[in-house]
Amino acid sequence: MAGIPTVGVYIGAFGHIPRQMSVARALITPHPLGRPLGAPGDAERQLAVVEAAIDLFEVTGATIREFPLEYRPTPRR
Repeated sequence: MAGIPTVGVYIGAFGHIPRQMSVARALITPHPLGRPLGAPGDAERQLAVVEAAIDLFEVTGATIREFPLEYRPTPRR
């Protein structure tokens, strides 16, 4: 509570873990194993995930949020 603020980013398959651990802040993404921020080369999606995680720093109390966008295997061009 008085330490360093943190946010964990988890894939949906492990979305139950932050609930079991009672983490302070977590973002759960619909992405597959090994790609919690999105597909390789998809800088737009990766930035969106990081921004969503950073937004959780403004929340007080334990918060677990779902990232609202579905996984896309290839970046938009």
